[in-house]
Amino acid sequence: MDIMIGMAMTFFILIISIFTGIFLGFPLLIGLIIFMYIAWKRGFPIKEILTMSYIGGKKAFVVLKILVLIGALTAIWMAAGTVPVIVYYGIQFMNPKLFILYAFLISAAVSLLLGTSLGTAGTVGLALIVLAKGGNVNTNIAAGAIIAGAYFGDRCSPMSSSAHLVANITGTKRYTNIRNMLKSSIIPFVLSFILYALISINQPLSFVGSSIDADILEFFNTNLIVLVPSMIIIVFSIFKVNVKLSMLLSIISAAIISFTVQHYSLSEITRFLFLGFRMEPENPLYTIIQGGGILSMWKPSVVILISCALAGIFEGTGMLKTVEDLLVKARSRSELFSYTAGMSILTAAFGCSQTISVVLTNQLMSRPYKEKGLDQYKLALDLENTGIVLSALIPWNLAAFVPTTTMNVSSVGFIPYAFYLYLLPISSFIYFKLSKTQGI
Repeated sequence: MDIMIGMAMTFFILIISIFTGIFLGFPLLIGLIIFMYIAWKRGFPIKEILTMSYIGGKKAFVVLKILVLIGALTAIWMAAGTVPVIVYYGIQFMNPKLFILYAFLISAAVSLLLGTSLGTAGTVGLALIVLAKGGNVNTNIAAGAIIAGAYFGDRCSPMSSSAHLVANITGTKRYTNIRNMLKSSIIPFVLSFILYALISINQPLSFVGSSIDADILEFFNTNLIVLVPSMIIIVFSIFKVNVKLSMLLSIISAAIISFTVQHYSLSEITRFLFLGFRMEPENPLYTIIQGGGILSMWKPSVVILISCALAGIFEGTGMLKTVEDLLVKARSRSELFSYTAGMSILTAAFGCSQTISVVLTNQLMSRPYKEKGLDQYKLALDLENTGIVLSALIPWNLAAFVPTTTMNVSSVGFIPYAFYLYLLPISSFIYFKLSKTQGI
């Protein structure tokens, strides 16, 4: 009963924080204190509880390093012209009659390069929404396509922090997970492609061209050399080079291009790396091409650290053992996957972040998968096909709330049109249901 009360209290505080705009880290910290108190009331010494939190929090350290690199890389790619050129050529080759489809494909491509849904939504996502509003396209449909595409890369990019988190907490190899994720995404991606193509017929841009491409040409050098930083990530990922090294080299190359091609000073480049990329307020691209920076990652870093510490308490105290005992009773592979999806939804709604959803669901499902003879790679794939994408369908979850706020669109209107996000778990469930190896 005390656990249910603690969850209800934490969930209520989280909901209040979402609607009042309070930083998510504060209610999470209160939740951590609540469950520390519950553990203490159950007889665990304070020192042991703190040790549990520390052990859980340590699992976030690898991801925190990646977040720092992602923050720096996102900003310097903008300064180098890498992101603007991707936007520019996307607009140039875009068929106005297939705008929604292109919105999905461009977002998917950029997120695969950036490895972050938030960075995608804040760059090409915002540009595409501007085009949608100016071209009389339903912004809910456009936002659904953009967010769905953004989470394609957020899930399986070599640079994705969530991919690193899943690999880290499950003890699996990241590139093996990525290969498995790409295989499982083929059917939902193709289905999404078809649906967005059909919807595009009734949602064309009502004008040809846009001032955004002209503004990019005016304020950025669009020489194809600015794509070198993105090519470094792609080539190095193919050869399985350590992602931190490839990101560091990409940052260095982008900094050099920012200095030599885009003609920013060393002091400006340094400021971009730490504080994020910003143009002058009077620049027409000011609200479109901006963001990133190491300091921009402090909020998600705090959320990840606290959520991992909270998971450490759940693991160390065995608070969720009762739920875990129910989960091991799964009789088939499809039923086990449905339990994973159900737990992912509950933990994503409770914790308001992908991180909490993945960490807690992993804690709950590790034993059932092990007892059913399924290895950690299957658990890792199921976590990616549930918690990572389903979190973005919960309006108050950080995974949905930040992109919709960034693009200034409805926090719920996009959900019916984010096809890829729910086709992925649905197709996985159907596959397991029809599989001849249903028994486990």
